[in-house]
Amino acid sequence: MPYGFNGKILEIDLSSEKIKTIELKEETLRKFVGGRGLGAWILWKRLGDRWENIDPLSPENLLLFLTGPMTGYYPGGRICITGKSPLSNGVVGSTIGSELGLELKSCGYDGIIFTGKASSPVYLFINDDKVELRDASRIWGKGGRETLREILRETWGEIKEENRLKGLPKEPAVLYIGPAGERLVRMAAVLAKWTHAAGYGGYGAVMGSKNLKAVVVKGSGPLPAVADFKKYRELLSKARKILLDWTYIRVWGTGYGGYAVGAKTSSEPVKNWQEEWHDRKEYSQSNFESRLWVKRFLSDYGCPTSCLKISLLMRGDEVAITDCPDYELQAYLGTNLGIFNPEDAVYLSYLADELGFDGINLGNILGFAAELYQRGILTKEDLGFELKWGDCDAFAKLMKIIANREGVGGILAEGTFRAMRKLSELKKADLRKYAVCSKGIGLGAHGVRSRKDYPSIISYAVSTQGGDHTSIPSPHPQFSESWFTFYDSAVICAFNSYFFGDKALIDFLNSVTGWDVTVDEWTNEILKRILNIQRILLLLGGPDATWNPLKDDDLPPRFYEPLPSGPFKGAKVTKEEVEKEKKEYYKLIGWDENGVPRKEELERLGIKELSSAVDKIKRKFNLS
Repeated sequence: MPYGFNGKILEIDLSSEKIKTIELKEETLRKFVGGRGLGAWILWKRLGDRWENIDPLSPENLLLFLTGPMTGYYPGGRICITGKSPLSNGVVGSTIGSELGLELKSCGYDGIIFTGKASSPVYLFINDDKVELRDASRIWGKGGRETLREILRETWGEIKEENRLKGLPKEPAVLYIGPAGERLVRMAAVLAKWTHAAGYGGYGAVMGSKNLKAVVVKGSGPLPAVADFKKYRELLSKARKILLDWTYIRVWGTGYGGYAVGAKTSSEPVKNWQEEWHDRKEYSQSNFESRLWVKRFLSDYGCPTSCLKISLLMRGDEVAITDCPDYELQAYLGTNLGIFNPEDAVYLSYLADELGFDGINLGNILGFAAELYQRGILTKEDLGFELKWGDCDAFAKLMKIIANREGVGGILAEGTFRAMRKLSELKKADLRKYAVCSKGIGLGAHGVRSRKDYPSIISYAVSTQGGDHTSIPSPHPQFSESWFTFYDSAVICAFNSYFFGDKALIDFLNSVTGWDVTVDEWTNEILKRILNIQRILLLLGGPDATWNPLKDDDLPPRFYEPLPSGPFKGAKVTKEEVEKEKKEYYKLIGWDENGVPRKEELERLGIKELSSAVDKIKRKFNLS
């Protein structure tokens, strides 16, 4: 077993409450690294032969919590959550800032696989070698803060009592879901610390489908040894110095983009992407800071970047506490809804946390619904209230009916793609032009029409993770799908990794594991192995939605409309450009002219057993 790993993961059968340990082979880890890559391989091995028939919200789906070889060693604590996505029917490696990965390794495990479905609500509690499922009925239905408070009251008190002669232990790490996840809202997130979320993929709904309210972990053991401690210390010192010199993200967090991305690069969603430019200076970061921030620096384990900023707002009887918000939520729960008031954006971000939503896909469906209301397609009678751009109270009300699946909220709870499909049928109109998503997943808050932001014009069209803005082919190397796949598989924070350098990251991996991976091997073998598995599972899809590469490897219709305002007014993307660049990307990544992985490439990568799935995909879409 290589250094940096414990070599085993827990498997929890929620149906039978049986718990066992699975050994990990070094060969498998060397081929897939961990996190996203290892998760994709496990999902293929366990479910690949019947993938297209598996409902992501059925007990048959797997839910994986996985660390990576650099988890706990590289600055910033994270863990990767994956499974069959209820939004895309593919695989998304969704990582979240949390000490849970570190605590899990300190218990002697590299991950957890959940199977089946509990007969009643439960949470998993791991305390060193104690692993048990506990009743969660009393916290089922609770929002984020109350859930976290009740779980910590029970488990932390127990841990303190057990360690009373050893000193005061830090609280355990907790990942949990809110009401949206319990009610199987497809854009529900897995949350931590009130303000962190593994959003993309909808894995909060998968947790809810398994009656799993939370996972709580406390470990007191050491991390696995590293292979070359001297080299590791040298690289860690270098990483910290680089991160400490990166001042603007520490001072402002990503929320500085709420004004800048719209005003300077014309690539921020405004009113469901009808615009991408604004010059609303009242939405600048300085107003968030001076009016709402109560804590400037907050870090996860070992993180010198400290990009999280805490905001507090009193709104009626509610005390709203959330992050800054970060850029994505400033955009999707702000400008995208016609909101330019910092207080309103903070309140909606707080409510998203409390209800357990992925703020990006939530904002995407809220914007979709608001434009349908603007155009008279959705009415006051449909919603029960008016839904006008900029009306914070109306959007808050809509969030609650989606979380509770009340009325039309039950349709919107299915996510933008499925809601568009259902409402097109009910309203007898083609609503595709209002749905800004790719492969069932709402796009990140970075447009491509101005060509001044980091995604390329085909980024969302060909990403194996659909609309995920953190894993897209891009001409900007530090934002490319290659290195985000590395971050998600090594399970480290992207913000702490952009400027460390490709070779330095690989050297760090090798110093921990004792491997001899090169940048070329990562780029041309390991990366492509992971992306080809994800691509095949995405194209297999099913059971309720599949993606034909001939028509679904495309931008949403809105992105072919010219920008209507701002310094880049008139800028647009053409179908011809997308088709040309798409074909070039297919060739680069090892897919055929239709975007299907080539069998000879699968054999080169050592995964030729996926060839049968390639045949299945070609038959399904009648591809040569």
